Amino acid sequence: MSTDRLLPRTHGAKAPEARQAPQETPLAVIDKQKGALRLVAVDQRAFALGLAPGLMLADARARVPDLRVTPLDAAADAACLERLADFCDRWTPLVALDPPHGLMLDISGCAHLFGGEAELVKDIRRRFQRSGLDLRSAIAGTPDAARALARFGRGGIVAAGAEAESVGALPIAALGVDQQVVHGLSRAGLKTIAALAERPSTPLAARFGDDLIARLNRVLGRDDMRITPRRMPPACMAERPFADPIARTEDIEATLERLMQRIADLLQERGEGGRRFEASFFRADGAVRTIAVETGHPSRDPKTILRLYRERLDALADPLDPGFGFDLIRIAVPVADPLDAAQVSLDGKVNADSEVADLVDKLVARLGRERVQRFVPRDTHDPRRRSFTVPAAEAPAVRWDRPEPDEPPLRPLHVFTPPQPVLVTAQVPDGPPARFVWRRAAHDIVLAEGPERIAPEWWRREQAMPTRDYYRVEDRDGRRFWIFREGLYERETSEPQWYLHGLFP
Repeated sequence: MSTDRLLPRTHGAKAPEARQAPQETPLAVIDKQKGALRLVAVDQRAFALGLAPGLMLADARARVPDLRVTPLDAAADAACLERLADFCDRWTPLVALDPPHGLMLDISGCAHLFGGEAELVKDIRRRFQRSGLDLRSAIAGTPDAARALARFGRGGIVAAGAEAESVGALPIAALGVDQQVVHGLSRAGLKTIAALAERPSTPLAARFGDDLIARLNRVLGRDDMRITPRRMPPACMAERPFADPIARTEDIEATLERLMQRIADLLQERGEGGRRFEASFFRADGAVRTIAVETGHPSRDPKTILRLYRERLDALADPLDPGFGFDLIRIAVPVADPLDAAQVSLDGKVNADSEVADLVDKLVARLGRERVQRFVPRDTHDPRRRSFTVPAAEAPAVRWDRPEPDEPPLRPLHVFTPPQPVLVTAQVPDGPPARFVWRRAAHDIVLAEGPERIAPEWWRREQAMPTRDYYRVEDRDGRRFWIFREGLYERETSEPQWYLHGLFP
């Protein structure tokens, strides 16, 4: 069957882990709409007493004097919907939000894993009800048809190609169009989707716009618009469900080890290595915890990834709490890059670059990606802007400029920020330095190389930035310095200033 959409609708705003004991008095959520306080959501008791969203609070209290009310908290509702979306990841990785209180799941190719569509719906309903949430769901060939049936119908499972017949009796509002369009169609006697579908599309598009026809075709199953999942499907994924939830640390680590081995086999078949690994722990009470580790280079070594996970788990400020146990553990690889077979050096030693990459990965796992930075060169001659830092986990593979063989380095290893002023004696005002005083110590220069003239970058439009003449100098004791004269003599200034910018090793 081509039914591949599921839309659960929850009544209320409580996360699965926040279930409370039922109250005897009816409850309603209120908000100010159209200048008056109105009901925006009601529980089952209030609904049974004739209350419904849209009713004014004064009229509701007249009907049910003991009605309990609470103000709408949109931020809390949005956060609850996000947690419910994480909860639904156990059935499919393609989950989309349908605000304010809906979710859409693409279950293409997933239903058979749970015994079919009917069994899948039963499992979803059972888990939501166990968490204290009511659910209305529908499965159809298009998301618009499923949404219409779940929100304005009785839900259920629609057979392939039967969308038009299933939604025919639904009101025009099920199309999701503006209220003015609904009012205009009602005045024309078109109150149901079936009545609207019988009319020619050209006059309707001319009167109410092309959007009405597009929505109608999607609800009828004629056209399809795929959902946009909140997270893209991972490159590969492995999971392990448990009939009896597990909570022991040894069992969790053993499960992670087996899953990582399966992930490594999948990545090897694809010729890839993972750059980001996400382990999701689904608790029996509905809570979901996802812990991610990143690598600086593509990797598919299970032992290396497991070491990173141990480092990450040990460094968590909020430790992993199994609660009543995990009934599902999953490892996904959302980011993967090509990875060829590693080349070992002729002497049998491990490449030093891989050792540095492993160290960076451990530091990132323990300290966090923003706390481990790496210098990256910038394509500029200005030494003040020559480098910048980025998170080490995402640093690109670059090479720094290196001097010619048997030549001294062009740039010092130690740089002062800002440069330190020095007193310089030169034979001519615009010539190389012969002697300078730094920190009350005099240095007689025996060798000087330069100048290396660096002018401001014209496209940066820096104001009054003088030209710099850099010299590499060496004193009588063999110590080497990097100094510069700021300003061209008699062209930019009458008294150029000298600064020490760095020290060579």
